[in-house]
Amino acid sequence: MSAAQQQSVRPEPPTERWVAIRHGEISLQLHVWEWSGAERPFVLLHGLASNATTWLAVGNELAAQGHRVIAVDQRGHGRSDKPESGYDFITVTDDLHLLLQEMLIEAPVIAGQSWGGNVALAYGARYPNAVQRLVFVDGGFLDLQARPDMTWERVAVELRPPPLTGMPRAALAARIQSMHPDWPAAGVEATLNNFETLPDGTVRPWLTLERHMAILHAMWEQRPPALYPLLACPVTIIVAEDAGNPEWMAIKRGQVAAAQQGLAQVRVHWLPNTAHDIHVHRPVTLATLMLDEWQEG
Repeated sequence: MSAAQQQSVRPEPPTERWVAIRHGEISLQLHVWEWSGAERPFVLLHGLASNATTWLAVGNELAAQGHRVIAVDQRGHGRSDKPESGYDFITVTDDLHLLLQEMLIEAPVIAGQSWGGNVALAYGARYPNAVQRLVFVDGGFLDLQARPDMTWERVAVELRPPPLTGMPRAALAARIQSMHPDWPAAGVEATLNNFETLPDGTVRPWLTLERHMAILHAMWEQRPPALYPLLACPVTIIVAEDAGNPEWMAIKRGQVAAAQQGLAQVRVHWLPNTAHDIHVHRPVTLATLMLDEWQEG
């Protein structure tokens, strides 16, 4: 029986928490949303310049099946602390490991979207016995050096975030809705939470440009194919298909194929006509796939 066919219960709303972790003498407060549950814990990692509330709809679906669920604002994002440094994969995965220890979470399913998928990959490679399953949600396989014509200088220009500081929040909401007319209203609101709303009604990203570019450079340096053999757990890859962007889809298919070749235990699901933010666009579909994969082992 699939997870979608099981009897679900209405979960309690998630609890908002700040969890203190410590790197030696340095303390960091990480903001999390937590759903209680007795079944296998799920840990949800957002993408670059995103935030934990983008996972709320998925978290509700997982919690309805009795799972404990944690969605975290990674350092520099959302309502978590924003240190000047530490945006490399070693430090970010240390953050995650310390958070799981502090919250007494053992052998979770870790799902990451976009950059969050690459964080999940790095975590699984460093701590191969600490994870029950990894779920890469349109990420994890992202290899910025895979294209022979790509350079860091080109990445720094093409993937630099747009200057949205000072835009009225209402105008940004309209822009998101225009770009994604079939997104649920809750998903648009969650995406708006990527930004701090200032007293004058305008926004600015929680993640500063300098830290954004530091993470992007860490992604440039990371080579996922070198990490695939280090994973000990099964991996599920869930990929968004965009028929309107055939050039990018060709690149993505090549990167997913490299992951399939390099991973010992992997299953891939392609979702047609789906946005990169799968967890925002199709949260029920995503949660159902995650639950079914976990059940099948």
